[in-house]
Amino acid sequence: MSDVTAHEVEPIGWSDFEKVLIVAGTVVRVEPFPEARKPALKVWVDFGPYGEKKTSAQIAGIYKPEDLLGRQIVGVINFPEKQIGPFRSQFLLTGFHTDEGIVVTTVERGVPNGARLA
Repeated sequence: MSDVTAHEVEPIGWSDFEKVLIVAGTVVRVEPFPEARKPALKVWVDFGPYGEKKTSAQIAGIYKPEDLLGRQIVGVINFPEKQIGPFRSQFLLTGFHTDEGIVVTTVERGVPNGARLA
């Protein structure tokens, strides 16, 4: 991870931001992913009108499956699907890198599944 100063970040326009579908969803299932090269979990999320989607996330260093069940997370759901070993990842689970591992982005109060980040 590198330190980036504000003048090194390329600005984007509002229309660029609007292209990224960042939405809230509720975690409905979590399983270990022992085949992954780095500690990861398989996570299934209900995104309301966008349906249920699954992903692989390198978050097993901080989270156990039971830590995430029922929690609302924030995901990017319009990236192309990605094959990760034997698993097909359908969205990007967002989070923040820390020394302990990735901290998952959650919502502070409940919102409808599929609510878009404003």
